[in-house]
Parts: sequence; C-alpha cells; structure tokens
Amino acid sequence: MTFRALVVEKGDEGKTTASVQDLGEDRLPEGDVTVAVEYSTLNYKDGLCVGPGGGLVRVYPHVPGIDFAGTVEASEDDRYKPGDKVVLTGWRVGEVHWGGYAEKARVKADWLVPLPEGLTTRQAMAVGTAGFTAMLAVMALEDHGLTSEKGEVLVTGAAGGVGSVATAILANLGYEVAAVTGRPEQEEYLKGLGASRIVPRADLAETTKRPLEAETWAGCVDAVGGDMLARVLGQMKYGASVAAVGLAGGAQLPATVIPFLLRGVNLLGIDSVMQPYDNRLRAWDRIARDLPMDKLEAMVEPAGLADLPDLGRAILKGGVRGRVVVDVTA
Repeated sequence: MTFRALVVEKGDEGKTTASVQDLGEDRLPEGDVTVAVEYSTLNYKDGLCVGPGGGLVRVYPHVPGIDFAGTVEASEDDRYKPGDKVVLTGWRVGEVHWGGYAEKARVKADWLVPLPEGLTTRQAMAVGTAGFTAMLAVMALEDHGLTSEKGEVLVTGAAGGVGSVATAILANLGYEVAAVTGRPEQEEYLKGLGASRIVPRADLAETTKRPLEAETWAGCVDAVGGDMLARVLGQMKYGASVAAVGLAGGAQLPATVIPFLLRGVNLLGIDSVMQPYDNRLRAWDRIARDLPMDKLEAMVEPAGLADLPDLGRAILKGGVRGRVVVDVTA
C-alpha cells in the first residue's frame, strides 16, 4: 500500500526541495494511531519547514504539516478506534515528527483530540493551529477580565491566519474590533469578518520615546511582536492585557516596564504547541460555539499538496490571507 505525501529533501549543498511522492506505509514513523488524513492547512511554521533551508526540520527526508484532521484507520490505544474522526495540532508534529502533508499519518494517541461536535474535518483545518491559537488568546484575555463593555480590542496582523480568526471570534462575541493591517486592499475582507474599524500598520509601526500614551485599548491579540507590541503596551487601558501570539514583526521587544508598573498591564504569552489536553478540549469547544462558520468559510483558500511549495514561500513574505485548507487527496 502506498500513499501520497509532500516530501522535503536536502541536497549536499544544503538546499532543500519539496515534491509530491508516493511512499510505502512502512515509511511511516512510530506511533499508536494511524490516521487517514483528509485535510491539513498552512501556517507560518509550515512555510519554514517547506521552504529553502528547511527551517525547523532536523532530519531528512521529511513530511511537513503541523496540523491535520482525518479518520482513524488503526489504533493501539483504547481511546481511539477505526472510524473515529480526530484532529491534531502542535506537539512539534510536522517539525521533528512526520506531519499532515500526506494521505496517512502515524502519531501518538496523546497528541490527538476528537473532532469537535458540529465541525467537519475541513472546517477543523480552516481553523488549524492559527485559529486554535486565536481562541486560546481570546480565552486568556477573558480569563484576565476582558469584557465587551470595557472598550475596543486591537488585533494586529489582522489579515493573517491568527488575526482573521481572532477578529471573527471577538466580533461574534460582541467586541468592537480594531484591526491592524499594512494591506489597505484587505479592508473590505476584515470588515466582513466583523472589524469595526481599520488601523493602518503605519500608525503603530514606529516606537515612541514616551513609555505611556493615551489609554486606548481594552485588550489586544498581537501577532506581530517587535516595535508594534512595544508601542501597543503603552496604549493599553489600566489593567488591560495583551495576548502575544506571534513575531511577524520581530522577536525583540524594545519596551519599558512602565506600562506594567503604572497601569497594571498584563502581557500574556500564548503557546499552542504543548497545551494540556483539557485546555485543548475547552478551546475546541469554544471554537465550535463562538466562531461563525460563514465567517470561517470567507477566510478559506483551497489548495492541494502540489500547491504547498509556492504557498510556503508566500506565507513567509506575508502574501497569504486568511486560512489555506489543504485537501491532501486532491
């Protein structure tokens, strides 16, 4: 039995190439559960793994894809049986363990969660790690006191995967969302997701010498980091929180501690990779309940395995909008 997969290989000169190949099932890595993958998706990490240099990959040949959803074919674990629908995000699958850019995957049972009731495998991958992270960010903000009555919530990098889902979820929950983007052509798209206004990236792109500015935002989902995050910290309302989910603008944080000391601002780190099982279930339950499926569909760009090398390069350059859903059987 063979299956199709996107395989990344590294040549003698250190350059990587990615191509769709037929592999035997004996090539699958060790694991408790074998899954017939139906859909995967594209995240920034996937772009790093597929693109030149291989990014996060250590051992070649490699099958990337940090997310997948599909049907259990075989299981050595009592929690899953053939025919069960399952979802995987995180756990460094697609980086150090073969991932979802294939028609079959074999993983540890501990890494899986049941497909949430009310979602299809395609919808689960329209969510993927990006949407899962967005929901974790919203939950963290709410756990730290955010309510819709407190004012506008800022979403940076709003046209990206995390930002798109965060915008749709927050708007559906009744929040006023200010969406930051450097792409003016995305204004209609973001307002369609529920953004109440658009903030040009240039308005927040430069640092300021003032450690505090006018109290503006009741909360923030930040996918950018760097100078923008530093600037936003000084604009948060008293006791407000920023959920940091990405570093599209850089890993450095040229900020002061003044917002934390004088305004009680909270900086919340959001990790989706190693989230405990119970919190994963909580987040997926919230996604099924609080993310409008029509808004989710508006974010989707369909793709197949052969499209991934080009899309991987595009996402690293900020050239992908919303969510890419990969039909691995196409």
